[in-house]
Amino acid sequence: MMDEPAALLAALLKSYARYYDIMAEGTEPPFAAEAAFHSHDEQYFLVKRARLAEAEAHEYVFFALADTLTADDARRLDALAWERGTARAAPHAGHRSTDVALVVLARHIAPGAREYIQTCKHYKSYRFTFHGWSHYQLVALETTTGQTAANRRGRDLAGFLRNRYAKLLQEEERMEK
Repeated sequence: MMDEPAALLAALLKSYARYYDIMAEGTEPPFAAEAAFHSHDEQYFLVKRARLAEAEAHEYVFFALADTLTADDARRLDALAWERGTARAAPHAGHRSTDVALVVLARHIAPGAREYIQTCKHYKSYRFTFHGWSHYQLVALETTTGQTAANRRGRDLAGFLRNRYAKLLQEEERMEK
């Protein structure tokens, strides 16, 4: 069952639901779901009106499903996720970051797609980073083998996905017994 990308997505969304706002229905194609995280931090001196600093951080995670992920599919999903994620950025003096992540769950990942994912990089600064920046994580998980392909920024996310995938497989095996 965990080799089905849709079943794995449902289980992953439960993991994300603790800290992220999940939108699993009504998402704009080609994405199957989206997750959004927002954080606002303030520092002040004695009273709240004497604000020393504030920082906002946002993260948007896009989830896509595929039977076979080709290099062309990876390029298309990559461009759409980056475009839609950075379009939501609202840079201002208190804005720290708006990060974008793309998680692709596929039965098979073509070698060309794997190479593209590993070399993919996006970065954007707003007013020379005085108004924040945007980083990009890209991870694809092959549901038949549990192997991942990730860009440099997505390596930690890939580790999380591999661990979550292994735990879900263990739970599934336990349920079958």
